Amino acid sequence: MYRKVFFCVLFLAGLLAAIRLPAQRIAISKQTYYPFLVDLPAAEVLDNKPPVVLFLHGRSLSGGKLERVQRYGLMYSMDLGKVSLPAVVVAPHSQGGWNPDKLLEVIDYVVENYCADPERVYVCGMSMGGYGTLDLAGKYPDRIAAAVAICGGGAAQYACGLSKIPIWLQHGTSDRIVPASESKKIAGAIRACNTSANLTLTLIDGGTHGSVERIFHQYDIYNWMFRHKKQNGEALLNDGATALGL
Repeated sequence: MYRKVFFCVLFLAGLLAAIRLPAQRIAISKQTYYPFLVDLPAAEVLDNKPPVVLFLHGRSLSGGKLERVQRYGLMYSMDLGKVSLPAVVVAPHSQGGWNPDKLLEVIDYVVENYCADPERVYVCGMSMGGYGTLDLAGKYPDRIAAAVAICGGGAAQYACGLSKIPIWLQHGTSDRIVPASESKKIAGAIRACNTSANLTLTLIDGGTHGSVERIFHQYDIYNWMFRHKKQNGEALLNDGATALGL
């Protein structure tokens, strides 16, 4: 344990020395199956086992350069100055589709190399990223503290896994790309597995596939996620924690 902490201290010291502040966003490639951008929080947060927020993009950003992950969603919102999270923010890049096993590689790399808190790993995504969010959380519910899936859906095979952690589904009623019935369907499967599941389904009246992206520009989903954490693989309330300061 001491050696691991010592390694983290040395790694972060070298990393921060190499980064010109305040530019704390760096690209990581060839370390995991998915390359990713990682945005580091302030030093006082980074030094105290920060949470991890994983953002999964939709199909429109698949392929091409890694930097495409900044075109919408969480990092885009951060660049606009809409939100600033006391967390290690991670945005992997897919060539098409999300594999939960390979996403777990990214989480493991980030937790180990940035001394992050494995009990506070959160995932959110939009469209294809919404499906990826639920696949990851459903297959590995012991690793995810809370998940938000926007204008996506999920596989019924993971419904019972999803019933074990806090899930917030959001979908526009006027979505013509991925109909709201997809979120309704996975919500029904989760409830069929566990009627007491911590599940919220929010239908946004008149919301389209693109317009719901604005959810990433508001603190609601981040505050909600940060109110949860894991302990021995079980979901617990993280009383008093918000995205505005942990």
